[in-house]
Amino acid sequence: ALAVQGGSFYQPRNLESLLRQSAVYATAALGMTMIIIAGGIDLSIGSVIALAVVVSAWVLNLPQGASAGPAASSQVDHWIHDWPILLPCLAALAGVGVATLAGLLNGVLCVGLRIVPFVVTLGTMMIYRGLAKIIAQERPIYPPGDSWLSRLMDPTLTSPSPHRWMLFPPGVWLLLLAAVVAAVVLRYTRLGRHIYAVGSNAETARLCGVAVGRTKIIVYTLGGLFGGLAGLMEFSWIGGTGIPTTATGYELSIIAAVVIGGGSLIGGEGSVLGSLIGALIITVLSMGGQQMGWPRPVQEMAIGAILIAAVALDYWQRHWRLQG
Repeated sequence: ALAVQGGSFYQPRNLESLLRQSAVYATAALGMTMIIIAGGIDLSIGSVIALAVVVSAWVLNLPQGASAGPAASSQVDHWIHDWPILLPCLAALAGVGVATLAGLLNGVLCVGLRIVPFVVTLGTMMIYRGLAKIIAQERPIYPPGDSWLSRLMDPTLTSPSPHRWMLFPPGVWLLLLAAVVAAVVLRYTRLGRHIYAVGSNAETARLCGVAVGRTKIIVYTLGGLFGGLAGLMEFSWIGGTGIPTTATGYELSIIAAVVIGGGSLIGGEGSVLGSLIGALIITVLSMGGQQMGWPRPVQEMAIGAILIAAVALDYWQRHWRLQG
């Protein structure tokens, strides 16, 4: 940020764009934080986000697909003009609901098949991406008109917007609300204590009466829920279009955000605040690299190198604690 010429990185427009762009990573990282604390991993999160985007766009596009005659056209007008909030709400519920079910399936497969989460979510990553392409028929879905769902991530301070009084885009406030909920769950609830216990030592947690399998299923379900919310933000970020190839490679940035924020891939450690800071760091690297003219592969190499450094630092910190 300091190296960007003329201090332009700190312009209000750029800082607002930083918040908007990091919101998708940060929201998905909330669920990934819980999963990693519990000793798991979810490589399918990018595909889950894409699935939520496509399903939301598909529901918004239903009136257009139903307009096959005068009666259908009248019904379409009724849905779009007389119920401008209802249809986007149904689309949002469908997108988040499908993503939550995808997370539930991840948890059930990990617990039921007793296969390491890396392999399970690697498989579901391809399954969910393929499902998104089937729903979209391998082409973008363009819902008719505009809605509050497609304006979720519109800038507020640097352009005319009906949400200017909110200071930040509605999607950023949704992220902050979700972060507070996730932090309360981890810090002040029995489920939160069980998540940390399972990640620290699953066998000891089981001997203490913790339902390890159920806890893991709940954690992956919550990961899908937060992935669905991130999908709504991604839908708005890419212009209100259902693109089945969107969010490709997001899993690297989301996992990196959690690890850079203090989460341990071994399990038992992590925090919501740390993951939010990690998501901001990832976005600063990406945006700063773009503004300094770094090629996209160089940006990816920088994020990968920082991920390795963060994991190595975590390992050596554990080693030094044990030696001390």
